[in-house]
Amino acid sequence: MAAGARPGHGEPAKRSDQPAEPAVGPPEPDAPAEVQAADGDGKKARKQRPFWKELPLLIVIALVLALLIKTFLVQAFSIPSDSMQNTLQRGDRVMVDKLTPWFGGEPERGEVVVFHDPDNWLAGEPTPESNVVRDFLSFIGLMPSSKEKDLIKRTIAVGGDTVECAKGGPVKVNGKALDEPYIFPGDSACDDKPFGPFKVPDGKIWVMGDHRQNSWDSRYHTEDPTRGFVPVKDVVGRAVVVAWPIDRWATLPVPDTFDQPGINVTAGLAPGALGVAGALPLVLWRRRRLTSGRTAG
Repeated sequence: MAAGARPGHGEPAKRSDQPAEPAVGPPEPDAPAEVQAADGDGKKARKQRPFWKELPLLIVIALVLALLIKTFLVQAFSIPSDSMQNTLQRGDRVMVDKLTPWFGGEPERGEVVVFHDPDNWLAGEPTPESNVVRDFLSFIGLMPSSKEKDLIKRTIAVGGDTVECAKGGPVKVNGKALDEPYIFPGDSACDDKPFGPFKVPDGKIWVMGDHRQNSWDSRYHTEDPTRGFVPVKDVVGRAVVVAWPIDRWATLPVPDTFDQPGINVTAGLAPGALGVAGALPLVLWRRRRLTSGRTAG
């Protein structure tokens, strides 16, 4: 009888608790930090740059934005005198809208405007001393340049208007008397320097200070080559708000007196012009009908 052998007899059984043999090959280098910090999708996470490295770029961007705002949008100006009291006080900072002139907008009656010196109006006036801080603030538009001579006044009349003021009387624009509550208390409308009537040329404006007896404005330059008129091209922009000091924050709206009926010459002529334009076709049609009737007869 042949004897049968047990399965696996003669082969040692493999034990599951024995450690696996290490793989043969060169050891792998340590993975970089970026790989170790990979996110759930397996993408490498970027290391955040230190703030001090990004600071120069932020400063450059801020300066570029400040220059663009100064050139095209708004600019700060400092009030150097008392000629616009009590609306503006010496040392006030006003923000001037420079965007509107870029789109062809022109000053309107009643607006407070900043403009370049038309013809040595500021001759003999002291100019602010220049320094590094002031020059930098001027460069980015937070202060006016010490090299530029600019004035700030209220626009009283624009091109095409007739402006005048007799002693003891109010200022009149196109025959309409102005009610001027913004004039400095105790001042008269023009008793120190009556003027007119003057016709304002196109492309020019007539300006006056709110502190009438302390303002070297259009009235005092009628003998100059400019005849007291400020070219619109010299207007920097309209002062829209008093921004500093904070306790004097206020807007600078156009007074209601400049909206009174009849003050606008163009508006006054418009109905007549429209009437002529409407009647002209009727007249031509009637003449043509009469002419054709005579020819037929």
